[in-house]
Amino acid sequence: MGEIIELTASDGHAFSAYKAAPEGTPKGGVVVIQEIFGVNEHIRDVTDGFAAEGYLAIAPALFDRAERGVELGYGPDDREKGMATRGLVEWDDTVKDSIAAREAVASAGKVGIVGYCYGGTVAWLGACKGGFDAASGYYGGGIHQNLELEAGCPVELHFGSEDQGIPLENVELIRAAKPDVAIYIYDGAGHGFVCDPRPSFDPEATKTARGRTLEFFGQHLG
Repeated sequence: MGEIIELTASDGHAFSAYKAAPEGTPKGGVVVIQEIFGVNEHIRDVTDGFAAEGYLAIAPALFDRAERGVELGYGPDDREKGMATRGLVEWDDTVKDSIAAREAVASAGKVGIVGYCYGGTVAWLGACKGGFDAASGYYGGGIHQNLELEAGCPVELHFGSEDQGIPLENVELIRAAKPDVAIYIYDGAGHGFVCDPRPSFDPEATKTARGRTLEFFGQHLG
């Protein structure tokens, strides 16, 4: 459904992105932010899914800042590589690249950002610094460390109750600091619960969370 395109950020950095268009006139744009595993088959599938719902969707390759073409699976070695690569990319640079992706789909109208894992934190940063119209973040482990920032758009966040990397007390810190942010906790779900190639995939939680994100974007994007 989609194609690989090249984008340029405000600092001149050139990077790739996967872009998928809907049939007919888009009802808005969605920027899909990767996990630590790059713009892999799963993230392309997610991007295609938003296109199938009527959005002009794009997934920027944030890891191109460190290494072009990083595309990983979900094994231990992949995780180690993903964590190492994440550490080579500055958070502010992820915002620059997210903004470039937003601009690439702005012709569709209002643009939202959705991110998973690593991308969940980037989605929060994008909500605060990126000029988006709505943001949906999934199990972003760094959000509680960036609560001094203020979102410039409506935000919803999704967490699993059994996420070993994000204690519920961190989620409660977010809730206390940001009462206007809609926070959903999925009972029994772990980290990565909407990622079907991962052992932690939870079909029921995924269905509910995806429905909430689509409804949320429908309200704020079109």
